[in-house]
Amino acid sequence: MLERPETEGTATMIYEERTYTIVTGRVAEYIRNYETLGLPVQREVLGRLIGFWQCDVGTLNTVVHIWAYDSLDDRARRRVLLAQHPQWPAYLKANLDLIVKQENRILMPVSFSPLQ
Repeated sequence: MLERPETEGTATMIYEERTYTIVTGRVAEYIRNYETLGLPVQREVLGRLIGFWQCDVGTLNTVVHIWAYDSLDDRARRRVLLAQHPQWPAYLKANLDLIVKQENRILMPVSFSPLQ
């Protein structure tokens, strides 16, 4: 797997942006399930939540969250641990049917980015 780039001798993190389109009218349910079932597990395993947003203008019924990782290897390792976590299936059961579409992007900061 690719490792993170080095910027002036300082290691740079990678960021994963995850965008979910939710069934119309069920965003509040999705967020409630995520906050109570998914987020505690992800905070334990994935660690660094940068932010979580609900779209209010543009593509509605969409939530976006960004997680930080030390490298692509770090992300891969943590995603395997997440899938194996005993509480993760309860979250999937509650929310999987509410997700219409999912998009993931790996974002790598450039040298002048405030987030490294």
